[in-house]
Amino acid sequence: MSSKKSSQDSYTYAGAGVDIDAGNALVKAIGPLVKATARPGATSEIGGFGGFFDPKAAGYQDPLLVAANDGVGTKLKLAIDFDQHDKVGIDLVAMCVNDLIVQGAEPLFFLDYFATGKLETGIAERVVAGIAEGCKIAGCALIGGETAEMPGMYSAGDYDLAGFCVGAVERGEQLTGDRVAPGQILLGLASSGVHSNGYSLVRRLAADKSWKLDEPAPFESGRTLIEALIEPTRIYVKSLLPAIRGGKIAALAHITGGGLLENIPRVLPEGAHATVDADSWKQPGLMAFLQEQGNIEPAEMARTFNCGIGMVLAVDPQHVAELTVQLEHAGETVLQIGVIGEGARGCSVTGSTETWAAGTAWKAEHFA
Repeated sequence: MSSKKSSQDSYTYAGAGVDIDAGNALVKAIGPLVKATARPGATSEIGGFGGFFDPKAAGYQDPLLVAANDGVGTKLKLAIDFDQHDKVGIDLVAMCVNDLIVQGAEPLFFLDYFATGKLETGIAERVVAGIAEGCKIAGCALIGGETAEMPGMYSAGDYDLAGFCVGAVERGEQLTGDRVAPGQILLGLASSGVHSNGYSLVRRLAADKSWKLDEPAPFESGRTLIEALIEPTRIYVKSLLPAIRGGKIAALAHITGGGLLENIPRVLPEGAHATVDADSWKQPGLMAFLQEQGNIEPAEMARTFNCGIGMVLAVDPQHVAELTVQLEHAGETVLQIGVIGEGARGCSVTGSTETWAAGTAWKAEHFA
């Protein structure tokens, strides 16, 4: 007997693999999570066709709106393969809001997109809980999102995430890099780990070197290797906003894909060259582990990973001491890592013998 449906059979969306009831259950389950992110200017209800935000209610008089979107990348594969779904939502928010803060903008509201082949509400709720937590850390409201169940598009258990965030800055207070000048100091804010870039290389190393990710990390006691690798991207918004509004920061660079070498030049004007001294901070154990495992050259480290620095500030020398104290009181680890000089627009990262496992003194350069 043929397994094909006859012309008499009744087709349903559920029969095609899409469970509308599961989607509705998810919306109901995440309602309290969304409400917990409410802030002035935003409603806390979801389920409509869009979300409203009132900049005046948020305290802005003449705001410029700044928008950013991003994803988590292949770090999601580690989360999926090792049942680590609770924190990748923080990564999603961090990758967007950190891109807003570098332009001087306060993140106001966030929307997420969760796509999967078959919706598993327990996993989806854990992911959204992480997104809500990231929004609370950043001080922005989660005002909406989209859950897409698409049979045949994803392998069993897989999902993907995208995030969208809008922020505001008062006209004239935005950071554009036009205040960067030779003689300024580069301050680095420590990262929390690999953040959300370079995971295709991390996963390649894990496979080729047969890492036991559920065993203790060889570079840090009390944590497994997967816990160290899945540590979410640090969100720098609340620590940086007061300093930005105080006018003491000339520019900010979020160290993401392209590492130190390629991200710092993005905020430099013509005629300004950044020099980063890799001797000025201790290489984190996780970064040293990745480098040793892959026999990675220092220059490749500088353009692939954040190398322990998640955010870079360009600051006039007279503000360095005050800003360092202010940011440390806000919970940041602040490191003086380099200077802005005259030269072709770009960045150099230098190190002496043995810095980042080098056999000789080294220099990596990138020109924008």
